[in-house]
Amino acid sequence: MKIPEILASSIEQNASDIFIIAGLPLTFKIEGRQRRMEELGPLKPESTRELISAIYDYASRDMSALNSHDLDDDFSFSVAGVGRFRINVFHQRGSLAAVIRVIRFGLPSASERGIPESVMAAADYKKGLVLVTGPAGSGKTTTLACILDRINHSRDAHIITLEDPVEYIHRHDRSIVTQREIFSDCKGFLSALRSALRESPDVILLGEMRDCETMEVAMTAAETGQLMFSSLHTIGAANTIDRIIDTFPSSQQAQIRLQLSSVLQAVISQQLVPGIGGSMLPVFEIMNMNIAIRNLIRESKTYQIDAAIQSGAAQGMRTMDSSLLELVSLGKISAQTAMTYCVNRESMEKRLASL
Repeated sequence: MKIPEILASSIEQNASDIFIIAGLPLTFKIEGRQRRMEELGPLKPESTRELISAIYDYASRDMSALNSHDLDDDFSFSVAGVGRFRINVFHQRGSLAAVIRVIRFGLPSASERGIPESVMAAADYKKGLVLVTGPAGSGKTTTLACILDRINHSRDAHIITLEDPVEYIHRHDRSIVTQREIFSDCKGFLSALRSALRESPDVILLGEMRDCETMEVAMTAAETGQLMFSSLHTIGAANTIDRIIDTFPSSQQAQIRLQLSSVLQAVISQQLVPGIGGSMLPVFEIMNMNIAIRNLIRESKTYQIDAAIQSGAAQGMRTMDSSLLELVSLGKISAQTAMTYCVNRESMEKRLASL
């Protein structure tokens, strides 16, 4: 198969990822499961290089970086009439390999992706910091794209996205949407974020908070009146807050706790779990800030945040385990799946037994 056929086939089969790796047949990831094209036979090293070279031609990108000190590459490209793709190219066992994330043209629908209104309500904030967290491949980018799309269609604003790479393309509607790709349109996240603050922003999407400098500038931006969205590879609000604070030197942590407690608006954590019907379902933990949680952050009592989320159900909050339990009661996931993905196994066992 040639690259155009592979990419078109991935869209037709609703694949989320494509694996091009020597010694393995071309493989699609569909609903969390691998589908290997055994009929095509295992790929040889020269086959993977040929396919990857064709992708570079499509993207009008130079492959020379892969032959020098940079042994991997990450970028996105579009194929007219087919879709948009994000690719990571790397070396393994002396040959080139690639994993391609499949992104359909157009923006995702929140209802079709199972994103509840309590998550979409993050679009109503006018300032502060909103974090969407979860493991890689859990749908954080999709959730953020849906939230930004609602803002774009609901109010006058300048939305700036800083991504590595740009995945979903937003068209100007009521808002002006400026999308910058890291290392292509700008040098890095930190310099792009500092530049964005001089571009009359109302909403900024920072693809990922990777270091303390970026986190510090993001919180400062949120303090000055912008609405800031970003993501972290953490599960749970308490873990997310601890991760941010622990990134800083101990001498700064008291100041960061105070700053974070004042600018943070919400932490939305998500996972993708296998449903009984075979599809992957998103599960969310939602923490909306209130006075009690702000005080817990200031006083270094993040271990009490889970209890505060449980008691904040009337404010739209929910824990990850409560969301999993609800899916079990609705017959959408199995009890075993709930046990696999829960945060507190002992508590989940008791709640499943009573259910």
